[in-house]
Amino acid sequence: MPLLMIDLDNTLVDRDAAFRAAATDFLSEHGLPEGDLDWLMTLDASGHTPRREVARALSERYGGIDAQDFLDRGAADRITLSDPVREALVEARTVGWSCVIVTNGRTVQQETKIRNSGLDRLVHGWVISEAAGHWKPEPEIFHAAAAVAGAALDGSWMIGDSAPADIRGALGVGARSVWVSAGRPWTEPDYRPTLTTPDTSSAIRRVTSGRAINENDGA
Repeated sequence: MPLLMIDLDNTLVDRDAAFRAAATDFLSEHGLPEGDLDWLMTLDASGHTPRREVARALSERYGGIDAQDFLDRGAADRITLSDPVREALVEARTVGWSCVIVTNGRTVQQETKIRNSGLDRLVHGWVISEAAGHWKPEPEIFHAAAAVAGAALDGSWMIGDSAPADIRGALGVGARSVWVSAGRPWTEPDYRPTLTTPDTSSAIRRVTSGRAINENDGA
């Protein structure tokens, strides 16, 4: 089966929306200023800020408040899967694609997102950087994804929202790629995706319908 690798956070699921909801509840539960929500979102940086740094910043700002549960499970417990993405994954499997999630992050947290959203029943497997010992864009994590699926990287695709992790990572193993732009402009001068789409469901359908094979809009 052809291999389709897909990023998790802000690609398959809206991780930022889940974190915003968790942060809103955290502030409310502890009687903290509602205006701190923007500060928390900036601090989090879509999950790219190391959790140790986030925990330290929270401790410095809020003193003795225990934020560990918020950091460990807050976003993960609020993750949902949109109907368009769910339907696109079902269609991809129906026409013979092997779908594997390739995500950076902590194993317990990422697996909670995968299971809570129902993605575990829609994909053939997943590779999480903490468990794999390699992070995107390192080639080893993509080779691990191919091994999970029993598929070859030759002819494979990677879909993701991160230029350095997903698109550069795909380029490093000879895979084609789709960048999920969410309306953002492409800014990397040294490499480009094979395709660009505004959202994940259209990215999956572009690849699995066969229409993408001879395309290269890279915009």
